[in-house]
Amino acid sequence: MKELAIGVGLGFVLFLLWQGYNVLPGLFLVGLLLVLAQQTNLRGFSRKYVSVGAPVVAALVTFQDIGGQPTAKKELVEALDFVVAADKIKKLGIRPLKGILLTGPPGTGKTLLAKAAANYTNSIFLSTSGSEFVEIYAGVGAQRVRQLFDQARELAKRDNKASAIIFIDEIEVLGGKRGQHSSHLEYDQTLNQLLVEMDGLAYDDAIQIVLVGATNRFDLLDNALLRPGRFDRIVNVDLPDRDGRRQILELHTRNKPLAEDVDLDGLSRETFGFSGAHLESLTNEAAILALRESAEVITQRHFEEAINKVIMGEKLERRPSDDERWRIAVHETGHALQAESDRAGSVSSISITSRGGSLGHVRHTPKEDFYLYTRAQLESQIRVALAGAVAEEVVLGEKSTGSANDFEAAADLARRIVQTGLSPIGIVGDDITSDRAYQRAVSEILREQEEVTRQAVGERKNTLEKIARAVLDKESLGGDDFRRIAAGAAGAAGDEGTEAGDQPVAAAAASANDQSQAAPAATSAGDV
Repeated sequence: MKELAIGVGLGFVLFLLWQGYNVLPGLFLVGLLLVLAQQTNLRGFSRKYVSVGAPVVAALVTFQDIGGQPTAKKELVEALDFVVAADKIKKLGIRPLKGILLTGPPGTGKTLLAKAAANYTNSIFLSTSGSEFVEIYAGVGAQRVRQLFDQARELAKRDNKASAIIFIDEIEVLGGKRGQHSSHLEYDQTLNQLLVEMDGLAYDDAIQIVLVGATNRFDLLDNALLRPGRFDRIVNVDLPDRDGRRQILELHTRNKPLAEDVDLDGLSRETFGFSGAHLESLTNEAAILALRESAEVITQRHFEEAINKVIMGEKLERRPSDDERWRIAVHETGHALQAESDRAGSVSSISITSRGGSLGHVRHTPKEDFYLYTRAQLESQIRVALAGAVAEEVVLGEKSTGSANDFEAAADLARRIVQTGLSPIGIVGDDITSDRAYQRAVSEILREQEEVTRQAVGERKNTLEKIARAVLDKESLGGDDFRRIAAGAAGAAGDEGTEAGDQPVAAAAASANDQSQAAPAATSAGDV
C-alpha cells in the first residue's frame, strides 16, 4: 500500500507539472507534515515501555523470588546498596555506580534480577531492548536514547522517587563494537549517545539513574562501554548448580499440588545444564500433562515425561517399521550399557519414542555437576557416543545413518582432548602444530576408543539383546528396570558359561571409577 501511494502521488505531481501548475508550495507542505509525523513517532517511542499514569515499579519481584543465583544476587545487592544508602556514600566521597552489566547464558534470570533491583531500591523501572534503538534512519537511535533517559527522570519526579533503573536487554545490539558497520554510522551514533548519557550521570542529579544491561554475547560489546565509570560492575549470571536447581524447582512448584512421590532432589540431579527458564518450563509442562490426564496432583511420572519433552520436544506421530524399531532399540541400549559400565547408576531412562529430530534417546543422571574433565572422562564420553553404532554393527552386522550425530559428538570430544593438550602430541598451537598432526591425533583417539567400545559391547552381546527386546516391548525403560534386567541377563549368561562372556553390569560398574567419571549432558545423542 505504501508503494502504491507513493506511485500515485508521483504520478499526480507529474500530471500537475504537465498542466503547468506550480507544485513547490504543495511539496513543501507535504514534507513539513512528514517531518511532524516522524517527530510524533519519536516522542511516542517511550510509551511502549510504560503505561502512562501508572507507577513503573517492578513491585512483584524480589530477590527472594529468584533462586539458583546466590553469587549474582550478592554482587548485585552490594552494588545497589550504593543507591539505597545515598547519603552515607556522599559523606564518604564515594562515586555512585552508573551501570551494572549482567552477563550469562539465556534464561538464567537476568531480567528478573533487574526487576528485583528496582524493587530493592524503590526505583522507577523502565525496560527495553537494544534492537529498539537502531533503525535505517540516521539519528533516530540517538534521539531515542536521550528520550529514554529523559523519561526516566520525568517518571521518577512524577512518582516522587529518588532513583530510576533503566534495563536494556540484548545490549550488544546497541553497544556493539564501533566501526563494524560500513553502510552508515547509525549504530555508532546510537552508542555514542548512550556513552554521553552515562557520562552525564552524576550524584548531584535530582534523580539518580542506574543503567542495567544484559547480554549473552559479552565479547561483542565495545570497550568504551565496559570501562570503569560506565559499567562499574559486571555480574556473571551463570547456569544454576544442583542446589540452585533445587531452589528454582521449589519456587516454581509452590503453587502446584505435588504428589508424595515427587522427588525434587532427584529432579535437580536429572536436570544438569538446565537454566531457570528450562526449569520453569519443566514444572509448567508437568502440570499440563497432569491436566491432560485429569489428575488432581502432579506426580513424579509427569515430571519425568516433562524432562523428555523439554529436552527432546513433543512426541511425534510417526512410527518406524518393526525392523527400524529393533535397530533403534539396539542402538539406544548400546549407549545405555556402555554408560552404565563406565558410570554406575548413571542411566535414568531408555526410550525409542520419536521426539523432535530423534527416534530414540538415553537420558543420563550425573551424580554431581562437573566443570573440569580429565582425558579419561572425555574418553568415557566418546565410548558412550560410539556405543550405539558399535551395537548396531555387533548385533545387526552393519551401522546406519542414524549415528551421524553420535559421530559428530565423539569427534568434538576428541578435538577437545587435543586442543586442551591432553593428547600424546602435548600442547598444540597454530604456530607449533600442523593441521596434519592435529587431524592424525584426533583420528587416533577415535579409532582407539571405537576398538575399546567394540570389544566391550561384543563381550556383553547377550545382555544387550535381552535389554533391547525389553525396550522394544515397552518403548521406554526406567533406569532401575534397565539395571535389573542387565544384572539378571549377565548372571544367567555366566551360569550357562556362554561364549559371549557377559559380565554383570552392576559388578562392572562398581569397579569403574564412577566418582571421577564425567557425565554427558541430559541426553545421549543417539539420533536414529
